[in-house]
Amino acid sequence: MLTRSIDKSKTLQARVVSGSMVLLSGSGLATGVNLAYNVAVARFLGPKGFGHATAVYTLLILISAVTLSFQIVSAKVVAQQDSPGHRSAAYRAFHLGAWGCGVFVALLLLLFEGQVAGYLKLPSPHLIALIAIGAAFYIPLGVRRGYIQGAYGFRRLATNLVVEGVVRLGGSLLLIYFGLGVTGVIAANSAAMAVAWLAIAPKLAVPTPGSLHSSRALRELLQAMTFFSGQVLINNYSIVQVKHYFLPIDAGLYAAVAMVGRVIFTLSSAVVNSMFPLVAGTSAEERKNHKVLATSLLMVLGVGSVLALGLRMTPSGVWAHLLGARFVTTGHVSLSYLFALFAITTVVYSLSVVIITYEMSYRIANTSWVQLAFSGALIAGIWRFHSSLEQVILVQLVLLAALLVIVGVPFLADAMRSRGIPLVAGEPPIQILRHISEDEVIAEFLKSDFDNAAYGDYRERLSSLVYAPNVDDPGEGAKRRALLFLRHRSLWKEIPAGTEWYEVQVRETGLARIRAFPRAQWRRIANGDFAIPAVVDRLRARQEPATTPFLSKIAALRSRLGQEDSMPGALVLIGRNELMPLTILDGNHRFVAAVLEGRLDRLRFVCGLSPKMTRCCWYRTSPTTLLRYAVNLLRNFYRTPEAELARLFASAPDPPLAEPIVPRPAEEA
Repeated sequence: MLTRSIDKSKTLQARVVSGSMVLLSGSGLATGVNLAYNVAVARFLGPKGFGHATAVYTLLILISAVTLSFQIVSAKVVAQQDSPGHRSAAYRAFHLGAWGCGVFVALLLLLFEGQVAGYLKLPSPHLIALIAIGAAFYIPLGVRRGYIQGAYGFRRLATNLVVEGVVRLGGSLLLIYFGLGVTGVIAANSAAMAVAWLAIAPKLAVPTPGSLHSSRALRELLQAMTFFSGQVLINNYSIVQVKHYFLPIDAGLYAAVAMVGRVIFTLSSAVVNSMFPLVAGTSAEERKNHKVLATSLLMVLGVGSVLALGLRMTPSGVWAHLLGARFVTTGHVSLSYLFALFAITTVVYSLSVVIITYEMSYRIANTSWVQLAFSGALIAGIWRFHSSLEQVILVQLVLLAALLVIVGVPFLADAMRSRGIPLVAGEPPIQILRHISEDEVIAEFLKSDFDNAAYGDYRERLSSLVYAPNVDDPGEGAKRRALLFLRHRSLWKEIPAGTEWYEVQVRETGLARIRAFPRAQWRRIANGDFAIPAVVDRLRARQEPATTPFLSKIAALRSRLGQEDSMPGALVLIGRNELMPLTILDGNHRFVAAVLEGRLDRLRFVCGLSPKMTRCCWYRTSPTTLLRYAVNLLRNFYRTPEAELARLFASAPDPPLAEPIVPRPAEEA
């Protein structure tokens, strides 16, 4: 059985570098084999035959949008499973679906082989039929590689890439020797897919059902399809366009130039393939400051820059010697210049890919759609500007540089904020002290709420469960969650899944970026501005006796703050990150009382952070979030927390459980 061999004691950056080195070594060897394949095929077939073979093989690479989608989603899902049985179940589900897609794509190619061959100006439609066989194996091969990648089997994954390259090279040379020419090369490429699929068959544990959530997996697959559709179009469709617009000899020259781009992108993909499953299996705290992203970007930039510089310094005569005397450019540009220009273009794009896949590893990313839009712009750009091979490459360089700026600026801004470089006026409202569990947050919430009348029948029996919690005991945690849901199910269910919780310290200089929860009584005080300093100023300006329950409660809390060392239970804040505005989920009265008294030091704070917090109506009230809240209320209408309590405390003695209580959304409701 495949085991995870990554040392968990290493930092995330160290694990990425270690995995990248393994894959870079394997990918470097595989790239060397593929380079030898391209040189040999170009030399034996000449520019015209090499152009035909590359155009047909490019169809297989375009299909890799599906293959790589299955691979990256399989890797992510497998990396997130907690047992061999769960990994096995996830793999089986994806592998079956991949075979269905592979057969479907092969049938499509067979159905339209004549039209495709005509567009690409191929000598025979049978070349499309041959590559269709390889396509059928290529898509499920992605799932098998994804399983190995997700289980951190980087050495075996690298070996499989080498096996594929060796079969492609050896088979092509053998079949060219027997006089099969372009047909033999395409047949060898299809055989390489089948052999690679057979060679990487995983050893599976007995599958454990129920670990794969189909809706989430489909969303991940859609994201991956969007990403890889854009990627394969950007990397490869220019070859198809050049084959259509230019003479066969020029198309062969461009295929040779694009070969270098594929080499650089393959090496860059080694970094991405090691980074992706490692980041997918980490928490937000480990990803903080995006150090692993910076490490991956530097590795890609370093490898790509060295290769681009080396290509520019290589005399053009070297290429004529390696590829054949017919691989010579005409005009003012040399072949070495085109190689270097395409290499720089690939490096620029590879940096964008690192950023996009980093984001994809831990959430559904919108940048995949941005990349897909740029792939369309690139196709349109080459359609409009293709007077020379140089112009075709320059169009790509300009558009891909714009893509890098668009996807890179948000991460640069986030990294600057994480390092304390202010991008907006005002000091961050909180300082993170430590990461805590959701169970610990619920325990703190209950401490401040347990004196409510709703808990009267439980108070005597369960006081130790609430006031002296063991947050490491899952059984206790389930009971406290059920108690919390007596009053606050509707509130808690709106908090996004995957929210990271922290104990924090509130800075007085950041109070302007903390908002009161907009409940009814606070709306009257706030008058549209819920920032804590504004609320406090209005309360001070009123100068009226504490005759209402609202003002009486604040007065009582102010008195307690002056007499006690601390208040029971931490206040609960929520937000997108520690540098953006926060909302008080629980503890409006205590917070305002502490500010009025100047005693924030008497309070403890916990904070939930999630980039999806804008979906929560408690954080951002809008028609969309209110509709989401209403749907969730209807979904949970027939759920009774009392029944869950009865089940958890079935063996407990009297007193009996309380009558049903209608949940209300907060302590001050």
